[in-house]
Amino acid sequence: MVVSEITLYNVLKAKLGEAEAQTVVEGIKQEVRNEFDSKKDTLASKEDILNLKVDMERGFKDNLKWTVATIIACTGILLALIKFVH
Repeated sequence: MVVSEITLYNVLKAKLGEAEAQTVVEGIKQEVRNEFDSKKDTLASKEDILNLKVDMERGFKDNLKWTVATIIACTGILLALIKFVH
């Protein structure tokens, strides 16, 4: 048993008795396991989060490259227009 289970058991033992408290704690543990098992395929793992971070960094770098290239292109167009007008 982990600390939270022991604490719950001790609280319930005072109200329900040892056998019933143990039954309630075990029932809660089983329900938590069932809930986790049913949702573990949709939960993100550490690997999923790391892959997402890598993809986000790559996307940020690509976005930065395009932004710099666009600024350089706009500056070139602006200089060409200024030279053409004068």
